[in-house]
Amino acid sequence: MNERIQKAINSVVPADKEVMTAAKERQAQLAKPPGSLGVLEELSVRVAGMTGKIHNKAEKCRIIVLCADNGVCAEGVSCTPQSVTLAQTINLTRGMTGASSLAKHFGDEIVVVDVGVMTDYNCPAVINRKIAYGTKNLYIEPAMTREEAEKAICVGLEMADKCAEDGVDAIGVGEMGIGNTTTSSAILSAFTGTPAKITAGKGGGLLDEAYIHKIEVIDGAIAKHKPDINDPIDVISKVGGLDIAAMCGVFLGAAEHRIPVVIDGFISIVAALCAARLCPNVKDYLIASHASFEPGYILAMNELGLEAPLLMKMRLGEGSGCPIMFRVLDAAYAIMNEMATFDEASIDDSYLEEIREGDHFTVKR
Repeated sequence: MNERIQKAINSVVPADKEVMTAAKERQAQLAKPPGSLGVLEELSVRVAGMTGKIHNKAEKCRIIVLCADNGVCAEGVSCTPQSVTLAQTINLTRGMTGASSLAKHFGDEIVVVDVGVMTDYNCPAVINRKIAYGTKNLYIEPAMTREEAEKAICVGLEMADKCAEDGVDAIGVGEMGIGNTTTSSAILSAFTGTPAKITAGKGGGLLDEAYIHKIEVIDGAIAKHKPDINDPIDVISKVGGLDIAAMCGVFLGAAEHRIPVVIDGFISIVAALCAARLCPNVKDYLIASHASFEPGYILAMNELGLEAPLLMKMRLGEGSGCPIMFRVLDAAYAIMNEMATFDEASIDDSYLEEIREGDHFTVKR
């Protein structure tokens, strides 16, 4: 395995349980019934374990969008023209897409990285880390070489390193790549042994005939290439995408640097699953945002032991769920940092003793 990837895997430590216990104790002292702020309480405790600090902030948040084309589009698995990958890669830098307009509105940074867009272009605002001009058609041959997959993971690690260097408080992970619901479903099917009719949806709106073929493509590619589920890089290289590989690297790198990292939708959570399969401790640093409409999303969530707090019927991708979730994180921190304790509020909390004896506050993954 690539030395940089192995170093990251070896560097990820589990969440700090002692700090989480201290954070939970502080939550119990705040002037409210135990667990009454639900997810906000749970997030504040989980993030304390990630950063090693009870008091955290979300002042500098960055969304990293990894962009790449997918050769499997030749099979007609997407209703969107492949040219849209390039168009939206550039538009992301201009604040013109769903994710970038939200990021611009809230003052979040957005970093757009080309790891495999199939066309040459001139846009200095896009970070050029192109590894190939898209992947191969995975229905015919492996999507990429192992070396290409590892290079893409290292690009993601590089982006996470820069976040740590710049003092980023939270990272969001998004993508742009037409055809990547197919690659994501293929990876998820490979890891779980679940047929594509369960993991794959209609993406941007495939008609029934094309959807049936999409399922055939995924199942056929797995049967043909036989990805090794005990080797996540083998799975990514055979049936994945350069965007997913790079996203996997961001998740791994965020955990290495103990930075909370927010999952967007379906493609993002499959990349997070890849990172967790490479290094199980990565799970401790993952924060779900919205529940994607893609059918495989719940399966991936269950694999990671996560719950999505935002039920918004979103399925855009790009990292669009991340700026919304950053606000929820900020709210969780505000409660932990600014809310009065019972003593500070001059309230006798003895009436809560019986309630506290029960299990009214469980920290979710």
